[in-house]
Amino acid sequence: MLRACLAPLLCFVPLMSNAEQVGEVGVDWVGNDILIEAIADPEVEGVTCHVAYFDRGLIDRLSKGNWFEDPSNGSISCRQTGPITIGDIDRSEEGEDVFRTSRSIIFKSLRVKRIFDEANQTLIYLVHAQQVKDGSAKLAISTVPLYGSD
Repeated sequence: MLRACLAPLLCFVPLMSNAEQVGEVGVDWVGNDILIEAIADPEVEGVTCHVAYFDRGLIDRLSKGNWFEDPSNGSISCRQTGPITIGDIDRSEEGEDVFRTSRSIIFKSLRVKRIFDEANQTLIYLVHAQQVKDGSAKLAISTVPLYGSD
């Protein structure tokens, strides 16, 4: 019975493509957690990002309402984890989305964007929320220098 009740809610658990959960820290007694996922950049071999974000528990969702939305907060750290090989990446100032996870039923997502700073031979990874109604100033960046890479 409990499984049948929770199944619809599992559809809204944040997911990231190519992500592997490597940590989960309980932050309070109502089941809220901080999840940490390792994500290998699909277009830049040898770079792994770790993204941490808040995941609301069932008790919090029941007591506060707003069932299908999680906070926009996110933190990121990216490092070289092997020899770096850059694939076909967007080299524009806007860069490109590399990862995305839903933070609400339809209107909000947490995104990781890669920007290539060619002059300084550095990859910049930006985590930010994208919302249909309002943007979000909650963001974090991490950089990976390219020593002798293409």
